Amino acid sequence: MASASAETKLRLQERVPLRRTAWKFADLAVLSLLLALAASRAASLLGNVDGEAPPRCWLVALVCEVWFTLMWLLNMNGKWNPVRFDTFPERLSERIDELPAVDLFVTTADPKLEPPLVTVNTVLSLLAVDYPVHKLACYVSDDGCSPVTFYALREAVEFARLWVPFCKRHDVKVRAPFVYFPSSEARSGTADDVFLSEWTSMKSEYENLVTRIENADEGSLVRRGGEFAEFLGAERRNHPTIIKILWDNSKRSTAEEVLPGLVYISREKSPRHHHHFKAGAMNVLTRVSAVLTNAPIMLNVDCDMFANNPQVVLHAMCLLLGFDDEVHSGFVQSPQRFYGGLKDDPFGNQMEVIFQKLGWGIAGLQGMFYGGTGSPSYKELQKKFGTSKELIESARTIISGDMLAAHTVDIPSRIEAAKEVSSCNYETGTCWGQENLLQGITIYFQVGWVYGSMTEDILTGQRIHAAGWRSAFLNPDPPAFLGSAPTGGPASLTQYKRWATGLFEILISWNNPILLWILKRLEFRQCLAYLIMNMQSMRSIFELSYALLGPYCLLANKSFLPKASEPGFGFPIALFLVYNIYTFMEYMDCRVSARAWWNNQRMQRITSASSWLLAFLTVLLKTLGLSETVFEVTRKDNKSTPDEDDSAEDADLGRFTFDSSPVFIPPTALMIVNIVAISIGAWRAVFAMVGGVPSGPGVGEFVCCGWLLLCFWPFMRGLVGKGNYGIPWSVKLKAGALVAAFMHFCRTN
Repeated sequence: MASASAETKLRLQERVPLRRTAWKFADLAVLSLLLALAASRAASLLGNVDGEAPPRCWLVALVCEVWFTLMWLLNMNGKWNPVRFDTFPERLSERIDELPAVDLFVTTADPKLEPPLVTVNTVLSLLAVDYPVHKLACYVSDDGCSPVTFYALREAVEFARLWVPFCKRHDVKVRAPFVYFPSSEARSGTADDVFLSEWTSMKSEYENLVTRIENADEGSLVRRGGEFAEFLGAERRNHPTIIKILWDNSKRSTAEEVLPGLVYISREKSPRHHHHFKAGAMNVLTRVSAVLTNAPIMLNVDCDMFANNPQVVLHAMCLLLGFDDEVHSGFVQSPQRFYGGLKDDPFGNQMEVIFQKLGWGIAGLQGMFYGGTGSPSYKELQKKFGTSKELIESARTIISGDMLAAHTVDIPSRIEAAKEVSSCNYETGTCWGQENLLQGITIYFQVGWVYGSMTEDILTGQRIHAAGWRSAFLNPDPPAFLGSAPTGGPASLTQYKRWATGLFEILISWNNPILLWILKRLEFRQCLAYLIMNMQSMRSIFELSYALLGPYCLLANKSFLPKASEPGFGFPIALFLVYNIYTFMEYMDCRVSARAWWNNQRMQRITSASSWLLAFLTVLLKTLGLSETVFEVTRKDNKSTPDEDDSAEDADLGRFTFDSSPVFIPPTALMIVNIVAISIGAWRAVFAMVGGVPSGPGVGEFVCCGWLLLCFWPFMRGLVGKGNYGIPWSVKLKAGALVAAFMHFCRTN
């Protein structure tokens, strides 16, 4: 017994099931009401043999309500068995020599939308994590081929030589300087003269670094020549590979090591080759790191997701090394958390409740989705990995299964080999990024991040799960990483559109979760969990159709909801109340404000009618060969601190902003049509009351339209707003044309 107890104490992780008995009853209550509403409507459609048949809009309503029931079942599956993984990084202190090497990947694509200072803070936070320095190397992929980004990283190295030892000497909790220095806790700890002197000096060094980076000019940097000569004449989408070793610790003894290695990469781009967006960049990072350092573990983050917990790598190791069965160690995923988020989440993109409720639930299945952070013969390796001898040698080392195999090479001597595996045509004839599960009857072997979707992370994680691996959900306290959430209407809806586009591309491809369940080893309940995500775009069709039923009935003088005298009258009312109470209590349970609950409910309606709808149409047109999807980078926040007070000019940061993007046309049209429908319906109801003629629509249709107007209140304000706060006339005119077409349809049907 004593031996078993000691063994339990030494475990690196513990899987803790979370009880949710009351929530399960609530799940079943909502499901029962959905089924009752659908059954009542189906009975009305089938039962009126002798009487007047219900209008055709009842059939549309039935189809939508069946869809809502299906989506609720998928959500129930995802939430039903939540688990939490507790990690014990302190138990790794006796196993430091057993820890594998880790390559850290950071990706950036546009120096204007993703300012170099944001990337620098992320890199500095990673260089300073608590992990053996000689076992870390950081690679930065710059798809913008920006000399300013390279300059910023080069300058950051000199600061990092002071910053990293300072952080570890004083046990700094948050090691991204732009968070640490403005923090009220920055001076906590040993407040002696030595510390205060160091703190002041370090703050001054950082401010100088910020000034140099913000004042850097691309033209003057390129004219310097020397290190910047390779950027001369380079275009963002047409340039050779540029690889720079910014810090090489491979030749230093352990005593001399101050920083992990740091490498800058801008892969080759050519108009003649498809670059596969971020997935292509990740595969180049994988090949280059394999040639140079070949760590068996990779950690990847976006340029704005700084390491908020200095022990994040140790926490991850507890989950990667802490299972007896290696199948559990496919990958470790952290939830997306955001710093400096606007109060009450006005744009509904902080996703706190989704990760707490759905994230832990999916963690109890085959594992959380991958969200942006994984011996054969020589001929077989060449076919899979390409012709690079150095890459094949590295692949053999990893495939051997020896996590601690030494990979000591002279890194500068491998630059040409690294450039070879970064070329545009290196992947030709290999298995890198294979996007098709089947071609005829051949099942492809996939290497690296999978192509074929703008959400390459979800697709890659799905294929890892389909291979039989499991994943773990890492949610330490404090959070592992923090990023910046987009603000304003255009940035928020652009991000949602990109995600929905990529997820729908997965759904209609050979990587569909249902096919992976049938043909591969994706578990059934995990398949259902993936469908929750992948079907976002399809949801827009049903939600928009249901949203239009109210104004249609008011304009066409019909009804799609049971009236007080008809059977089933109570089901829609009960469902509306119970569902909203359910979601409200979820937010209260997660200690999120009531205002945030309302903002998220409102934004879900707006997103469905805008981003998800356009994503559906975009992929449909692409499938028909009429257009191509375009990767849209979301603008990253460049504030000096995530906690700074809003200035007077930022007082309306939570107010919706608009531009002429097509994404604003459908919700503007939906809002206008509801205003028109309520006006016409009210006039007709008053006329009917005066004339004693019974009206077609009931109170339910007016409530539906009124509820939608509440949800689309930002667009109501946008109709009369000015500048960025007003809907442009081009959007209003196009929306007006859609409203006119819909009203014509209502009159003729």
